[in-house]
Amino acid sequence: MSRLLAKSPLVNRVFRRTCTITSLPNTASIGTPTGEREVEEVRIPVPYGEIAGKWWGPKEVRPIVALHGWQDNAGTFDKLIPLLPPHISVLALDLPGHGLSSRIPDGMSYNTMDSVNLLTRIMMIYRWKKISLMAHSMGSIISFVFSSVFPDNVDLYVGIDALKPHILETEKVGPRLERRIPQWLLADVRNREKSKPPCYTFEELVERLCKATNQSVTKETAPYLLHRNILKSATEPDKYYFSRDSRLKYSFPLGWSQETCVALAKRLMMPYMFIKALHSPYYEDKKYFDEVVEVVKRNNPNFRLEFVDSTHHLHLTEPHKVAPMITEFLNQHWHKEELSARKCTR
Repeated sequence: MSRLLAKSPLVNRVFRRTCTITSLPNTASIGTPTGEREVEEVRIPVPYGEIAGKWWGPKEVRPIVALHGWQDNAGTFDKLIPLLPPHISVLALDLPGHGLSSRIPDGMSYNTMDSVNLLTRIMMIYRWKKISLMAHSMGSIISFVFSSVFPDNVDLYVGIDALKPHILETEKVGPRLERRIPQWLLADVRNREKSKPPCYTFEELVERLCKATNQSVTKETAPYLLHRNILKSATEPDKYYFSRDSRLKYSFPLGWSQETCVALAKRLMMPYMFIKALHSPYYEDKKYFDEVVEVVKRNNPNFRLEFVDSTHHLHLTEPHKVAPMITEFLNQHWHKEELSARKCTR
């Protein structure tokens, strides 16, 4: 892949307008979390706008790219990253339609493969030959796919609480699509009409987020996600609304077969750690999870599986439980790659 990108005449044009450091909007009044480590906002140009991110740590070192879960954002890593070795850089991204990143164009729906494509675009923009990945939930599924498609371009991968594309129950596919397609269309129409979204007090938003995640996000940690996920109402004082793209709620999973997932798993030969929360669902029959784990164990001597006594957002709510094992993994497998002055122009 890197050889192909290096030959592209688009690379030079894109690189000249690559990432910029951007100031944050004033959201201190809604409980903006404060970091314990150097971090800067970045913006990465894409054809439909920009991808927002938070670059933690040294700017002259190629970062680990961190991807969040469904309807979350880069704030999901705000408590974990300060606990990792300070000499390691991390670029936590807001995926399209999430956080402070641009939405995809009107009339389009969100697809997992588009985020896989996004990783190749980011590698092209920064001129990286390799990429390191750390990801949670949906981001972990995206990273599983990317790492198995481009195994020679991924030098390490840490996945948290979603191992692979989930296997759908065949009889539920039709009814689910029957519901979601009209819901997506309505959300798209409302976007184009600039319809006023429901507004809530900050305390109500915290309650809604905790309830929506089955309490895997706590009241104490909710502000880390809300900070990049809400905007102040222009018409209702002291109220806010969710700013993420509502079309995200009606996206549809990849729907690949278990045979496809097993074949992809056999290609995961890079150093790979997967962390599973004991009090979080598998989102599919556990036998599919177990089969893929056994395949990776059999084929990859650098695979490490950890189970943690926690819930789905364990990296956010209980980062002290996962930071030591991730640090140990990184100390063993992470290798510093310094960026040239041109490469780290942002």
